Amino acid sequence: MADNRGGYRKPENPAPSSGPGALSQRTDGGPAQGAKYMSGMPYGENTYDQQTAAPMSGGSPMPPMPAMEMPTPLMAPTTRPNEPITSGIDRGEGPGSYALGTLPNTEPTILNILQRIAENDPSGDTELLYRMLEDKGY
Repeated sequence: MADNRGGYRKPENPAPSSGPGALSQRTDGGPAQGAKYMSGMPYGENTYDQQTAAPMSGGSPMPPMPAMEMPTPLMAPTTRPNEPITSGIDRGEGPGSYALGTLPNTEPTILNILQRIAENDPSGDTELLYRMLEDKGY
């Protein structure tokens, strides 16, 4: 008797094959996240049909958040008693803002100024001047 089921048939094991022994892996696609129906949505905005058309990956849709450190209380004693209070700023004792590593040394040089001007110069003349000075090592 002929098989009367025609058309596309979704494979039960979507992965092509599994390796031998220690190289074996699941071939059924792993656990899938179930589709969620949200009631009360305006017409056409419910994504249930889209969720069932393409299975979602397994597990939680959001990655776990890293554990946050507790902030130091405002009135807690310092954890750096030998560090000057002006460390990290460009005044007083201690290293300036360059030591923080978040900002480049913003010493006002002609190249720094030309670079900032070139960002907003539609003619490109400032960028040309900047590149000429940069190539010469200024």
